[in-house]
Amino acid sequence: MKKIIVLLSFLFIGVTSFAQKLEYETKSNIQYYSTAINKSDSYINERCVLDIYYPKNSKGFATIVWFHGGGLTGGSKEIPETLKNKGFAIIGVNYRLSPKVKAAKCIEDAAAAIAWVFNNIASYGGDTEQIFVSGHSAGAYLALMNGLDKKWLQKEGIDANKIAGLIPLSSQCITHFEIRRENGIPDTTPTIDAYAPLFYVRADAPPLLLITGDRELEILGRYEENAYMERMMKLVGHKQTKLFELDGYGHGMTDPAFPLVVNEVNRVLKEKQTKK
Repeated sequence: MKKIIVLLSFLFIGVTSFAQKLEYETKSNIQYYSTAINKSDSYINERCVLDIYYPKNSKGFATIVWFHGGGLTGGSKEIPETLKNKGFAIIGVNYRLSPKVKAAKCIEDAAAAIAWVFNNIASYGGDTEQIFVSGHSAGAYLALMNGLDKKWLQKEGIDANKIAGLIPLSSQCITHFEIRRENGIPDTTPTIDAYAPLFYVRADAPPLLLITGDRELEILGRYEENAYMERMMKLVGHKQTKLFELDGYGHGMTDPAFPLVVNEVNRVLKEKQTKK
């Protein structure tokens, strides 16, 4: 675990002049389920859409799939400003919300969106070997569940190990509190079951960068959940798990975390290039 003291003068990381000079385009409200599924369910048709922000006329770029937070009950897709103009595609995803659907459907939607990226990013110029999955809070939970519990992406014909890296920001690593609420379990009762990322720690998972706010300022036991995830991933033999704690920041720690996301993407890409 590495504790980071974030100063006002903190960082400008890893942005090349080449990346800044690229032209970018945004396409909005792309449906990631099939036409047949959209026609069969009005809520899927309305809610299960994504936006893609990508470098035009560029080839072989990396992609960050970004899931918004909101406790699985609120929130909306976004393309974080701090991730723009870094040479990557950014994909902001909407998913169905509880209580209109059971919270497990959120994981299912996230899998469908990730699968859409694997199946379609090449047509925009992206590299399917450079797809990263990230998000904040509930969105980070969706990223972790799909990256660690392989069954969700298997249903979509995708191997979760093809993900280039997982970068969850302030994720729940135990069972999400909305799923616990559905089952009458208080949010102060820790639970690790089939809906907990911790249930699926494994040595062969993609590289994992866990980022949280300050342990004294985060909600509930969010830092401690991530610290336990880091420990268990290392114990099972995963060699690329790291945890950063952003000192002085609470749950809304995305702004200081985004440069770390960019750094991690560049680190993994550099490592991949070195191995070629």
